[in-house]
Amino acid sequence: MSVEQTIIEMAAAAKSAAAYLGRCPTKKKNSALLRIAEQLEADAAYIKSENARDVNQATEGGLPAAMVDRLTVTDATISGMMQGVKEIAKLTDPVGTASSSWIRPNGLEVSRMRIPLGVIGIIYESRPNVTIDAAALCLKAGNAVILRGGSEALNSNRALAKTVSKALMDTGLPEKAVQIVPLREREAVNALLKQEDDVDLIIPRGGEGLIRFVVENSKIPVLKHYKGVCHTYVDESADFTLAEDVCFNAKVQRPGVCNAMETLLVNQSVAAGFLPNMAERFKQAGVEIRGCPETLKLVPWARPAAEADWYAEFLDLILAVKVVNDMEAAMTHIAKYGSNHTEAIVTSDYGRARQFLREVDSSVVLVNASTRFNDGGELGLGAEMGISTSKLHAYGPMGVNELTTTKFVVCGNGQLRS
Repeated sequence: MSVEQTIIEMAAAAKSAAAYLGRCPTKKKNSALLRIAEQLEADAAYIKSENARDVNQATEGGLPAAMVDRLTVTDATISGMMQGVKEIAKLTDPVGTASSSWIRPNGLEVSRMRIPLGVIGIIYESRPNVTIDAAALCLKAGNAVILRGGSEALNSNRALAKTVSKALMDTGLPEKAVQIVPLREREAVNALLKQEDDVDLIIPRGGEGLIRFVVENSKIPVLKHYKGVCHTYVDESADFTLAEDVCFNAKVQRPGVCNAMETLLVNQSVAAGFLPNMAERFKQAGVEIRGCPETLKLVPWARPAAEADWYAEFLDLILAVKVVNDMEAAMTHIAKYGSNHTEAIVTSDYGRARQFLREVDSSVVLVNASTRFNDGGELGLGAEMGISTSKLHAYGPMGVNELTTTKFVVCGNGQLRS
């Protein structure tokens, strides 16, 4: 069978499974999720042995150490998957709930009911745990899902797909509700992106190159974020100790992720008092600073920032630093160079905090907290599918609610339109 025909048949089977899942009771979906967790434990040895094949191939093929690390499945990884699935089972099922309702003058009762999206295609790289997180979230929201992981994780993902299939069959759900594209060929991605009759949404997770490829080639709506150029603005009223801790965490705690701070903006009135100590703390942690001219006067060891640095998602221990005149200048900088991902202000001024929250256009805006909190789990959503900087139809971390949409439900007692 050709690559294209394989994908066509997978999409058709997913659409059929989605029709069943859309009317599936919460109890049955939760039973399937809990069974997945049990099966992960039972299949742990097999999953790790298949993952070892991928890791060996990746190492021999010269994949960077960071990628190999993300690829590796350990006992802790499997335990984390199991816990994540159990937590998703505990979440409130959004399907069938009314988000709002009102009564028209003619007596018609109008409401908006949450329904599944249908079939979701997810294209991602490296991390095998995404296979389980995505499958569990989609099942909870009543969606079928087609998963296309990176070729470097194919054996791992096939093993995880078998685990999920066993659980689905054991609990009476359609086996085709969760499918892994079993092919390494890149044509499989192109074929999936053409299935607009059967697939309702595409979610890419990975580097900017992958996401741009998906957006440029998809006939299906895409939820995505290209990159996370996240800012923290230290206001003139900021508490320096709090600001240092927030900024340090935002940059250093895990620099290679999309919600790490990439640019620090500091009000000129506090720059001399704040930046030297902050920069020294960054230096001790191995952070390279690329600064504006005013920053270089206060931090002589910093490198001059180029224009490209303000747009950069470094994903490393590198930080762009700029001294700004005021909050308006900080917000103007964010509007020009930001990626609508995550922005934070450190301030003790309530009015400026409220203005920053209201006027800064990003999927998550924080006051006196690290940008690292733009995460579904940290915000109480349970696991997340990813972070969207699109505005149709989700903005920010995508949990189970964001994997549904709404339809209008209208109840009457014989009303006729005149």
